[in-house]
Amino acid sequence: MRSDARTTAARPDLAARWLEGTVPAARYVDPQPMVCARAVASIRGAPADGAEQHDQLLFGELFQALEMAGDWAWGQAPRDGYVGWVRMGDLASKGPAPTHQIAAALAHAYAEPDVRAPASGPFVLGSLLTEEAREGRFVKAAGAGWFVQEALSPIGRFATDPVAVAERLAGAPYLWGGRSSLGVDCSGLIQQALYACGRACPRDSDQQAKVLGRPIPAAAFGRGDLVFWKGHVALGLSPERVLHANSAAMAVSVDTLADALARNRSVYGEPVAWRRL
Repeated sequence: MRSDARTTAARPDLAARWLEGTVPAARYVDPQPMVCARAVASIRGAPADGAEQHDQLLFGELFQALEMAGDWAWGQAPRDGYVGWVRMGDLASKGPAPTHQIAAALAHAYAEPDVRAPASGPFVLGSLLTEEAREGRFVKAAGAGWFVQEALSPIGRFATDPVAVAERLAGAPYLWGGRSSLGVDCSGLIQQALYACGRACPRDSDQQAKVLGRPIPAAAFGRGDLVFWKGHVALGLSPERVLHANSAAMAVSVDTLADALARNRSVYGEPVAWRRL
């Protein structure tokens, strides 16, 4: 079976050690575990700032670096499996396991446990934090600063409604390869909503259409269901309305299903799948 290059940590000259014997390469290397040290960092298709953004790392997410080339690292993001290039300045050595994740759409980190202190960020939904200290309602996260605890959720405690999570990103700007309220694409919106609920989710819409939920007839579509086109996905808010990140609105917007179907027909054709989570 042909492997998916998006999620296979292999090139003709280099591959991850765990692929030895299954994927041909000139040499195999062990990864260097690193973590994202920025609020959001790009995973690009080539080691250049002008290269296409394929995906993103959020603060605290793991990156398995397989090659360092100047200012760039090539490797794989285990959370969704995507392979690509990340700026070395956006990465740090892996430390202790995360203890919390950001549960708010956006949250600032403060230099001191005081909302009047200088703030950095904003940090985004799903970012992973490691608690270093606690003072009152503030939690100090390694490498970031002090967060108000109401914006956080302990690792292992998840939201229960992906639709409610996705609705919190309504109005977020559209960004190819984005997966946060600072900028998100159609499949990134679905991925973030499911991650917040403790559910696995591939990165791209074609991958999602194969594995998420179960097929349903179009007539059964409703709240929490997904409709896929070749290159796009939308989330049902009701039988008549959908929420999706789209380049027509350049934002996460609410549209009638009828309008979405009509507009997408000229761009993506007819839907290829209707699925229930």
